[in-house]
Amino acid sequence: MPYLSKVALNPRRRSALALLSNPHRLHAAVLGGLAVQPVAERILWRLETNTAHRAEILVLTNSRPSWEHLVEQGGWPGADGGEPLIADYTPLLQRIVLGREFAFRLTANPVQSVQRPDKPSDEQTARLKAGADAPGTPAKRRGFRVAHRTADQQIGWLLKQANRHGFTIPIAATTEPAPGLRIDHPLVPAPAVALTARDVLRFHKRTNGPRVTVSTATFQGRLRVTDPDALRNALLAGIGPAKGYGQGLLTLAPLPAEAPRG
Repeated sequence: MPYLSKVALNPRRRSALALLSNPHRLHAAVLGGLAVQPVAERILWRLETNTAHRAEILVLTNSRPSWEHLVEQGGWPGADGGEPLIADYTPLLQRIVLGREFAFRLTANPVQSVQRPDKPSDEQTARLKAGADAPGTPAKRRGFRVAHRTADQQIGWLLKQANRHGFTIPIAATTEPAPGLRIDHPLVPAPAVALTARDVLRFHKRTNGPRVTVSTATFQGRLRVTDPDALRNALLAGIGPAKGYGQGLLTLAPLPAEAPRG
């Protein structure tokens, strides 16, 4: 039975800052919430920092977790509003039916595979050199993951992922300008999704180890179910790479009710 948890951390505590500044360290702390060790199940998580003086971690697990260690280490032990929330995820999965629409949010690592990066990292340079030195170079080596950098590339990546994962993003409604107002260009239909945040995470897995760089994009919008089973799998398994660093967790919510008409 899957569970979705929300755990609040206090960014003013030094121990919480140590977790929030390093996705590798935070991932290890998340894995510590499960009783069966070593953890073999798929864990998805996402860091939310939309509220001032408060950070929240959303975590999707297949078994029921305990977050006492995270609260003690970096939360508000015993305080009102400091207790973790743990909810059964099954009711949401059961509401996914063909044609239904949901609001969604996704933080992901949009990438593409290329044979030779334009600006290879140290690790990629070492791989290229090792391949060049190896006898009998294969006709086509395994590609390198390269981040999509522009907003258009990242939105395009999401639209391709939608086709694979059982949903489509409908066209957003356009609103005509109020009487007396003029626009300089025609309204162009566009998908009902916005990029709400973009970031580049840089951290080390271990002291003096190589630096890890992960480009992230947060998408928010509206989706329509085209394949319920594929979408359920995307919710449980995640979308895109870097899942161990807080990427790929897709969450759904009911669409806002239409405002009453006067």
